[in-house]
Amino acid sequence: MAQINKPTDYFNTKLYTGNGSTQSITGVGFQPDWTWIKGRSVAYGHSVYDVIRGAGYRLEPNTTNGEGTYTSFVSFDSDGFSLGSGAAVNENTQTFASWNWLASNTTASNTDGSITTTISANQTSGFSIISYTGNATSGATIGHGLNAVPKIIFVKKRDNTVENWAVGIQEITGVSNDSLWLNLTNGSSAVSSWWNSTSPTTSLITLGNGGGVNDNGSDYIAYCFADVKGFSKFGSYTGNGSTDGTFVYTGFKPAFVMIKRSSDTEGWWMQDNKRTGFNPSNDRLEANASGAESDLNSIDILSNGFKCRQTYNGINASGSTYIYMAFAESPLVGTNNTPATAR
Repeated sequence: MAQINKPTDYFNTKLYTGNGSTQSITGVGFQPDWTWIKGRSVAYGHSVYDVIRGAGYRLEPNTTNGEGTYTSFVSFDSDGFSLGSGAAVNENTQTFASWNWLASNTTASNTDGSITTTISANQTSGFSIISYTGNATSGATIGHGLNAVPKIIFVKKRDNTVENWAVGIQEITGVSNDSLWLNLTNGSSAVSSWWNSTSPTTSLITLGNGGGVNDNGSDYIAYCFADVKGFSKFGSYTGNGSTDGTFVYTGFKPAFVMIKRSSDTEGWWMQDNKRTGFNPSNDRLEANASGAESDLNSIDILSNGFKCRQTYNGINASGSTYIYMAFAESPLVGTNNTPATAR
């Protein structure tokens, strides 16, 4: 994968204020293929939209809800997206955060696996969206289109209100079948019925026959991420329980960090470089919860990674293991030899 000198061409956080009517949110810098929206000042659930399912179809990372029609996310646009009057994404005077990723701006059929998938994949940024229909066969495979091994995989059963979000993290932890649940606070556990004790490859993800990933005739959506030097990093660290906390090297100045305590119960902490307050006062949202954001002294965003600054169990309990996903504001040094600077 080539070095990315301008990460905001592929990922960008965009903040906005709702108007209770219609509005176009611009300034993303590209036409997003996956947009994740959360109310900052108001306790509404999370909403995600993607190019494969279509702009009017919402999933909620903090619930088991199946896909629902939500016409207040109107369209993906060349520099952002357009909204209707729905409160969850556009309540008047309330503030919102949106996180936006570029895939390919197109969809394609992928026949690499035993199940044909529809994908929108960006090999440069290591991100792909996958739609498929399950067949309840252990060992079934789906193509992801990345030409690299995905480090983290999110899967949701679209037509079901019971199944949790399945998260594959075995390539981060090195533990076979290691999994988390995006909508829950549970620590990690080995779920063989999801990943069939088989690691993903540069072209395929192997599925078990569990309902969370592969019920017969059910429709699924998956979001997959691979490491890209200078742009994205997916890894783990051990907390030290100190205000002089663990430093995590990413190789870039992070624009977005999501952290989950994988060895025990805690939420998915989401922090970015756009919301008010950082170093060390970072506004926190939780991917598994509908609550409004809270202001916590938590991490320092540095030119080459992030450093924990508190002893909260959510980020830095002594001896606890955490997984994280991070996307860059700027690389430490790009191919243009321009160094990043700390905040």
